[in-house]
Amino acid sequence: MHLGFYELLVILAIVVLLFGGTKLPQLGQALGRAVKGLKSGLKGGDEIVAGDEKKGLGGEKKA
Repeated sequence: MHLGFYELLVILAIVVLLFGGTKLPQLGQALGRAVKGLKSGLKGGDEIVAGDEKKGLGGEKKA
């Protein structure tokens, strides 16, 4: 399903009506912070897994 220009314009108009013009920048900032936190969390999660494997916490038992 592809959204065309007019569909996106209608969605934007509904969002402006629901939240008002003054709340949109705040919503954009909150969404940006959430995406940034998600990306840093994913990168941090890889480092934790790699660190756990080095410490022997990867679930493998040492003999």
